[in-house]
Amino acid sequence: MNLSHAYGTPPPPELAERLLLDALDLGVTLFDTAALYGFGANETLVGRVLKAHRQRIVLCSKGGMAGVMFDDGMKRVIDGRPETLRRNCEDSLRRLQTEAIDLYYLHRWDKQVPIEDSVGEMARLLQEGKVRALGLSEVSAATLRKAHAVHPIAAVQNEYSLWTRNAEIAVLDACREIGAAFVAFSPVARGFLTREPPDVGSLDAKDIRRGMPRFHPEPYAANLRLLPAYQAIAAEVGCTPAQLALAWLLARGEQVIPIPGTSKIEHLRDNLGAATVVLRPEIVSRLDALINQHTVAGERYGAQSSAEVDTETF
Repeated sequence: MNLSHAYGTPPPPELAERLLLDALDLGVTLFDTAALYGFGANETLVGRVLKAHRQRIVLCSKGGMAGVMFDDGMKRVIDGRPETLRRNCEDSLRRLQTEAIDLYYLHRWDKQVPIEDSVGEMARLLQEGKVRALGLSEVSAATLRKAHAVHPIAAVQNEYSLWTRNAEIAVLDACREIGAAFVAFSPVARGFLTREPPDVGSLDAKDIRRGMPRFHPEPYAANLRLLPAYQAIAAEVGCTPAQLALAWLLARGEQVIPIPGTSKIEHLRDNLGAATVVLRPEIVSRLDALINQHTVAGERYGAQSSAEVDTETF
């Protein structure tokens, strides 16, 4: 996502292409995109750059939330109707230049459409060989179980990090129960748990964090007070802050797969270094006590985005 939208101006195409190839060279095999990212631009980029390496990667994309052209411009629309999901998938296949998507997610549950109807159509896409496994994003345990009753769900992609613990309410347990992977997006807290947390005063006008309450001035100032102790633990462990955040997720078990996004090669290398960081139980306990749903200030999303997701809240 970072290569095409959401966090300000995307990098130039040549740098985005280089980053994807560098990731491949460094051993990355899981590439996650969506119809929404750059309104199709990210899938086009991924398809063009990685087509020659298709057999080496697990390719994931998402439908059910995409760009729709209106009189006043392109806008994001959540639409989980079967006919829309089929069109989204076929458009994604064309942009990705592939015959099948390895893991196809419902990007958001359209609450106007029964989850059984959306997943039923996704199952038909799988039966036709257009996708190989089904996933859901930003869903609750109850919705996951309803969907899984229609067709096995291979993965759930929800936000999960030290500062976003909603998954621990119920959906992590539900994933374990049905044997689904849990794919953790925004694992370094949208850049907060890093060496250089964002300066909220200088965020790009199009940066999605501007609309997130945790990045508003007062809550953000409170959250910044958590960082010195956090950075001290990273120094004690001998890793960077981003690596510590990712190692904490990796310590949750093999079921949890963090997917950090970046637009910089130095951040890519830093993130991948987390795979060698082993945290003692005592360190995990200290991290849990320091940064959690009770110590972080501000809601995860604003009112509109909160209404669009199905995840449990504390």
